[in-house]
Amino acid sequence: MKRSDIAVYVEELVMPIIEEGNFELVDVEYVKEGANWYLRVYADKEGGINIDDCVTISRALEAKLDEKDVIEDAYILEVSSPGLGRQLKKDRDYKRSLGEEIEFKLYKARNKQKEFEGILKDFDEHTFTITLDGEDVVFDRKDVAMMRLAVHF
Repeated sequence: MKRSDIAVYVEELVMPIIEEGNFELVDVEYVKEGANWYLRVYADKEGGINIDDCVTISRALEAKLDEKDVIEDAYILEVSSPGLGRQLKKDRDYKRSLGEEIEFKLYKARNKQKEFEGILKDFDEHTFTITLDGEDVVFDRKDVAMMRLAVHF
């Protein structure tokens, strides 16, 4: 199996586990960091996911992965919460975050600035509308390198 297909394949494998436990699948990634490959599954649920939930998902997914045995590389399986500063990547993430304060970075500067913080007001297939300092500003989705919920301590 090609490495680029592994995250998609694992998402299909984990969905029945996610649905059975009334969880939400936030993301699946298969990445190499240093000498190690990591298969990461980020899940959530209403009220927040806990360690026991992560263990349940991990054990069930591990059994399916061992049975199918299609990932050629040695890898480390991690199942966790997406965290407070979760990245927003999919339309369902944007929809859930409408009206929330977000941070985002652009690939290239706009008015000599690459990093912004504002309120996610709206989005469509091609754009994001962000309220910055009381003014609605439209950004092309293709120009946004990263977006996540803002976290203030």
